[in-house]
Amino acid sequence: MCLSVEVFVSRRVPRTSGAAALALVLGATLTAPLALTAPAAATGQYTVTALKFTVRAGGRTCTVDADLYRPAGVDRAHPAPAVLTTNGFGGSKSDGSTDAAGKAFAERGYVSLVYSGLGFGKSGCLISLDDPAIDGAAASQLIDFLGGKRAADDGTTADFVTLDAAGDPRVGMVGGSYGGAIQLATAAVDRRVDALVPMITWNNLAYSLDPNSAVGSGSVPGAFKWQWANGFYLIGEGQPLLEPNLDPSRINNLACLHFVTQACDTVRTLNSGRYPAKETAELLAYAHSVSPVSYLSRVKAPTLLVQGQADSLFNLNEATATYKTLKAQGTPTKMIWQYGGHSGGLTDPASGELNLAQGNLESSYVGRRILAWFDRYLGKKNVDTGPAFAYYRDWITDPTRTYATADRVPALSRTLYLSGDGKLVDNRAKVARGSRTYTNWLVPTSHSETSLAGLLGIPDRAPYDTKGTYLGWTSEPLARTTDVVGAPRATLKVVSPKAERTQHSGDAADKLVLFAKLYDVAPDGTRTLVRRLVAPVRVPDVTKSFTVTLPGIVHRYEKGHRLRFVIAASDDAYFGNRGIKPVTVVSAPQDTGVLQLPVIG
Repeated sequence: MCLSVEVFVSRRVPRTSGAAALALVLGATLTAPLALTAPAAATGQYTVTALKFTVRAGGRTCTVDADLYRPAGVDRAHPAPAVLTTNGFGGSKSDGSTDAAGKAFAERGYVSLVYSGLGFGKSGCLISLDDPAIDGAAASQLIDFLGGKRAADDGTTADFVTLDAAGDPRVGMVGGSYGGAIQLATAAVDRRVDALVPMITWNNLAYSLDPNSAVGSGSVPGAFKWQWANGFYLIGEGQPLLEPNLDPSRINNLACLHFVTQACDTVRTLNSGRYPAKETAELLAYAHSVSPVSYLSRVKAPTLLVQGQADSLFNLNEATATYKTLKAQGTPTKMIWQYGGHSGGLTDPASGELNLAQGNLESSYVGRRILAWFDRYLGKKNVDTGPAFAYYRDWITDPTRTYATADRVPALSRTLYLSGDGKLVDNRAKVARGSRTYTNWLVPTSHSETSLAGLLGIPDRAPYDTKGTYLGWTSEPLARTTDVVGAPRATLKVVSPKAERTQHSGDAADKLVLFAKLYDVAPDGTRTLVRRLVAPVRVPDVTKSFTVTLPGIVHRYEKGHRLRFVIAASDDAYFGNRGIKPVTVVSAPQDTGVLQLPVIG
């Protein structure tokens, strides 16, 4: 029998767990994205009851640790809709952001159930990367509790949640990163979920952790994002340091302590630097199976996507892919590109963004949009949920005007050409004939970021490229201010005899790797790598042209600045080429590379 603990609460008391602290140091737990603590105006009182739920998930039986927030005055005669939320990777229900969500919505009249995800905090079972069949199934059993179909382990029941039908609670979900993907996974296996707000989360873990930005690359793997991926892995395998006396259901085996076996196998394959055919096919299949890209067709709950511009882990393209899929199948969907993400900007007080410490749910743009979303789909109120698409502009100083809106994601609208003399020109007739060559070294020679620096708020070296290991094309000074909103796209053709000889070796690691990126060059020559983002490419066939989709950006190029497009041989945040592979780019007026930009106005 589990004991329940009931506490009467009328104001926020911060709590921080050891798990949250270590996870933050390693760059995986999200605190600010769930900045939903109520402002002073929201003074609704509530009780908090600690609960345990025994669930069956992934072939194991384990206990889920949760807190139930019940608003004052809510009872069987006066029910209220519910909000379900869980932590980011490495955290728990006690994280400042996670429990703040429970408190914030309880203060606003929602029943809140906050729980530690499987394998984290004091919840049992293995870490299974938000697998719908495991993590989604566990969350569905918590929805059974909210719907009155089951009791907590101590006998506690919830007969005070608004029902749409017997056993069907009116329930929404909110959360960031790992706590974002679980929402889509749950909605894919449980149609009772009524509203979702996934924040800064992934669409496809294969793209997130081993990205290949070549369009239509299919089964060709990408360049391993080793810093981010191994950070997650260390957090997961280091759970005994965070939670002594682990539940036995959280132990797998000596070779893979706390993850499901397929997750450990995937990390080992990526760290090997090799892509043998069988292991690579299994890697990609597993990454897809635990990613929304494979199950979005089953997600029907209205979804408000929030993604961060400063995010090299899950960039804007991830949310865009989810958005377009959900829209195409008729799922009510809207999207916001906020300022902060995994790479920083989450707690910048100058941004005016949703922020835990500020408690600015009603006074921030994203906070108001979340409240409106739940009002509409949980409160069944006839409220405006806002435009289809909104994006934060960091060049606007008035906090009431930082967001611009549109009825769709901007399309590619401006075309530039790669000239043989290193210029980026606006007309094919201006392309000069010529060829230029770079080569890679056996060690990385370009730097975009130290992946954990932005999240931790620590200094990082400025991006750089080493002479002879990259090629760049630079435009003339811009005649007018130019706003780029969306994902640029480049079509390239390179010559690399060494890569051509090795690309059919049977190991995809022998294919050519390069990194495409966009700089902003100021009149004084200062170069800024926009959001420190790069597009890793493992070229499917070096004898053919290929198209690269760069990470989405929201960036203003001021009048007099120049655009600079670069392809580099390496990047120290990723695994790159195996062996030395010189690359030549040839340009002629009718046969040259093309860069397309989504320019507003």
